[in-house]
Amino acid sequence: MFLLDLKKEFQESLEGIYPSSEVEGFLGVLLDAWLSMRRYDLVFRPEIEIDQEMVEKFRDAMKALQGFVPIQYIVGQAPFYQETFFVNSSVLIPRPETEELVDWILQEATVAQKYILDVGTGSGCIAISLAQALAGADVWAIDKSIDALEVAKRNDRNLGTSVQFSQIDILEHKGDFLEEKMDVVVSNPPYVRVSEKSQMRENVLGKEPDMALFVEDKDPLIFYRFIAQKAKKYWLRDEGWLYFEINQYLGEQMVVLMEDLGYGAIQLKKDIFGNDRMLRAQWKLGNT
Repeated sequence: MFLLDLKKEFQESLEGIYPSSEVEGFLGVLLDAWLSMRRYDLVFRPEIEIDQEMVEKFRDAMKALQGFVPIQYIVGQAPFYQETFFVNSSVLIPRPETEELVDWILQEATVAQKYILDVGTGSGCIAISLAQALAGADVWAIDKSIDALEVAKRNDRNLGTSVQFSQIDILEHKGDFLEEKMDVVVSNPPYVRVSEKSQMRENVLGKEPDMALFVEDKDPLIFYRFIAQKAKKYWLRDEGWLYFEINQYLGEQMVVLMEDLGYGAIQLKKDIFGNDRMLRAQWKLGNT
């Protein structure tokens, strides 16, 4: 089959399911990942012949996309902060908002901030990106899911970092597990309320892991409260910083929570779309 014919079949198979621009984007991702081709090859090299084995691989991708499987899971990778991370259905797909969180931490990082903990690491994208950017930093990362930690460890090996991973359920764990007090604790915990599921796309619902996404409406800040409580009791050094990615609709509630827990220097930060998406706060010994 020629490349031009493959393009036509691909577009026809997904017509009416996705916008045409998104279909073109999917095709571009697959061409790059599997054939090291760019979209201009469709224009300037349409008569390239694609072998049958590869044609079948594309057809499998078409079927998966018809079932709303995310393109990142199909190719097994996702870009994040200048690197490419391995992903599968055990972890959330890294998102641009989380890149903004990493960037905020790095903008404010000092040479004295050597110890960092990432809570609920998933693919490891936050921890590994910080480890890469902050030379000499010691980075720890925890997650409840063994499968997620396997993905994170694979990314750690692939990208040449030395993050220290542990399996810990933050809601169940008692006491401390760190040898050092942290300068920075960061987390992108589950924060989408169950009532907000109707606003989400089908390639997220039922495809990405529910336990990394959703919280019950009756207590949507549960992970933030547990993490902030444990951070001030066990993890953070005096004047250490806590950074969160948050639900855009719960920014003010997050500020109140952090104030109630005795944190200071609290700041909400908007993402590039103008939504309250990040929060930082500082812990000082002696605060109530």
